[in-house]
Amino acid sequence: MRLIPREEKFYDLFEELINKIEEGGKMFLEMVETYEYPPQKISKLKELEHEADVITHRTYEKMHKTFLTPLDREDIYDLVNKMDSIMDMIEASAARMHLYKVKHPSKVVVEQAKILNEAIKKVKHIVVAMRDMKNSKMIIDACVEINTLENEGDIVLRSAMVELFEHEKDAIELIKWKEIFERLEEAIDVCEDVSNIVEGIVLKHA
Repeated sequence: MRLIPREEKFYDLFEELINKIEEGGKMFLEMVETYEYPPQKISKLKELEHEADVITHRTYEKMHKTFLTPLDREDIYDLVNKMDSIMDMIEASAARMHLYKVKHPSKVVVEQAKILNEAIKKVKHIVVAMRDMKNSKMIIDACVEINTLENEGDIVLRSAMVELFEHEKDAIELIKWKEIFERLEEAIDVCEDVSNIVEGIVLKHA
């Protein structure tokens, strides 16, 4: 038996953070499906991004004040840092679409947003499951599924870039869409980064 118990409230913070990310992902998908980027929704996404930052920094503070953490400190830091980055990318993508006043909707962005939301759902699944390392096989399987989604995102991005450079005649529009596509793909990539961190934690502790 441990004389000093591990502080388990970190898992509450992980789940609080992924819930904010999930909310932001769903809101972004709704925005791109309806092709509406009103200031109030952009502000709400910014608010969610700020709330995610606050949870991240609360986790850092708790980590430094806690004697015995349930996971290695570097793993906790890497995990919440990468999770927070997903929300950063979502907010940045929406802000750019609003600021750039893109001229037409994009099926590519909708497809990317759907892949991203599916990846976030899988990330939530593994983050919640981390409370019990008996879930290790299920977590590893879900990490593989996230990797598959990231590969799907890569394929969508490559196809989008080919079409963009072949058919977009307006150079400014091309630059705008290229940045938006790449920013969304980066968000999907970071979901895979999170899954890699979780997989490493599971292999270490299961």
